[in-house]
Amino acid sequence: MNQLDALKQFTTVVADTGDFRQIEAFQPTDATTNPSLILKAVQKPEYRSLLDETVAQFRGRPLDEITDRLLVRFGCEILSLIPGRVSTEVDARLSFDASATYSRAERLIELYQAQGIHIDRVLIKVAATWEGIQAASRLEQRGIHTNLTLLFSFCQAVACGQAKVQLISPFVGRIYDWYKKSAGAAWVEADHAGANDPGVQSVTQIFNYYKKFGVATEVMGASFRNIGQITALAGCDLLTISPDLLAQLADSRAPLARALDAQAAQALDLPFVTYDEAAFRFALNQDAMGTEKLAEGIRAFCADAGKLDQMLLAA
Repeated sequence: MNQLDALKQFTTVVADTGDFRQIEAFQPTDATTNPSLILKAVQKPEYRSLLDETVAQFRGRPLDEITDRLLVRFGCEILSLIPGRVSTEVDARLSFDASATYSRAERLIELYQAQGIHIDRVLIKVAATWEGIQAASRLEQRGIHTNLTLLFSFCQAVACGQAKVQLISPFVGRIYDWYKKSAGAAWVEADHAGANDPGVQSVTQIFNYYKKFGVATEVMGASFRNIGQITALAGCDLLTISPDLLAQLADSRAPLARALDAQAAQALDLPFVTYDEAAFRFALNQDAMGTEKLAEGIRAFCADAGKLDQMLLAA
């Protein structure tokens, strides 16, 4: 059995790509997209027609509506290839506007429903800012399920659990990147591999906390740099993995064992934590890595959303 098939015994495997032609080969259950992945896809000749057709059909409509229709077009193509759910992201430029995030999420769901897609097959991705988490709480109360992304800090995970969001996406690789850059020449790769990887440790802490206290929110590790990070999180609820790392797992016959265990987590001695807005903002402020990577991630997604806007305007 290859490592990908072995991993599927413990964890729901999710494809992290907007390139839906790559999805079929790995037979993931779910798929995730984001502005950067969609931008990357529409720059390829084989996907350019989706952009051109969407612009031609809805020319004259507001730019943000055309963007959402393009995202939903990709989502529908992906859903035709997988049995589970697709994650579609609200414009990152709304990350600090709870009301606008809520309204944009409603429209995305309406567009999916107009294509005959059931509401339970879509997760609306929202940045895990305080405002994003509050918007997600309202959406969940309406039956619209959410995926809270750009999650780097334990306080973000706790607040998401309190909000009863469907799923969170802690970013393993970006946490690893920050600590490696911070350590500079003092970083020893072998000392921070596997279970000692700071990104793996972050997801493990969140997973154990959720399982200890019966938090129903699903944990989906994301943003991987190598397959060692993935195998060290075998047993996590879900893992979203890029096509190149899926290929490496499929090519490997190395043994793979469960690393995270929900039952074992229930026996751990952990403190229960809650956050109101002030406590959340303070806890995030005290986490330099979480603060910096959240801000950086939003800026990057906003930049790519702007580039996608320009492509739509030029079409």
